Amino acid sequence: MLSRRGPLVVPGVYDALGARIAEKAGFGAIFQTGYGTAASLLGMPDYGFIGAAETVSNARRICGAASVPVLVDADTGYGNALSVWRLVGELEAAGASGMFLEDQRWPKRCGHMGGKEVVPYEEYAEKLGAAVDARSSRDFVIVARTDARATEGLDAAIERGIQNRKNGADAVFIEAPASAEEMRIIGRSIRAPLVANMIEGGRTPTASAATLDRMGFKLILYPLSMLYASSFAALRAMKELKKKGSTKALEGEMMEFDAFNDLVGLSRMAELEGRYGRDK
Repeated sequence: MLSRRGPLVVPGVYDALGARIAEKAGFGAIFQTGYGTAASLLGMPDYGFIGAAETVSNARRICGAASVPVLVDADTGYGNALSVWRLVGELEAAGASGMFLEDQRWPKRCGHMGGKEVVPYEEYAEKLGAAVDARSSRDFVIVARTDARATEGLDAAIERGIQNRKNGADAVFIEAPASAEEMRIIGRSIRAPLVANMIEGGRTPTASAATLDRMGFKLILYPLSMLYASSFAALRAMKELKKKGSTKALEGEMMEFDAFNDLVGLSRMAELEGRYGRDK
């Protein structure tokens, strides 16, 4: 996945339907977002409410619906190094192709929110080492994320990124740089596949994939685009329905019945029903 030429743009999904949508749009990999998982499962913010069980069960559903690689936001690993060791095995069994592991102090929160803290590096290094040791396949990608930019400054975050690469991370993720110049500094300072996190309205300025590639970023996440777009559209539709008692005015902006059934594989189910059904 990381050996391909050019940048890899990866959208975030939070359920099996989103995985189908992203794959139909032509993406070659998808990212299971913790922020979206918390929002979709609990209707709550990315504030440490999701645990290992929710993450793994959601990964199982998403991986089951997708035929492209799925990278999973595993937050802090939900415990100590042994917790991470077990989590890697569960994610591999669920069908995931990789995970993101961060160094925040629990309860963690979205990397573009305030009030974050990071654990001492030694504690994180133990978790990262456990993740590297636990994977059964070298193809399982481990992305090491640090949130130290917000708490200790850019230089400290870069130093953590460098150490993470030395300690076995396949890719390095410095969360929430505050400017394009900071991103250029990160690109010049760390020799590793780098992650850029493009959150609409977040702390990091967004840029095109080509621009980020020139800065040195290999894996470009858009983790919340689907969540924000679908929430915007759904809220608009519900307001229209509440106000007018009908969605007639939005028919051209909604997926049609047959198109949606095609998206979720109705024709395949009908074929199987015809093959195995009792009434032949």
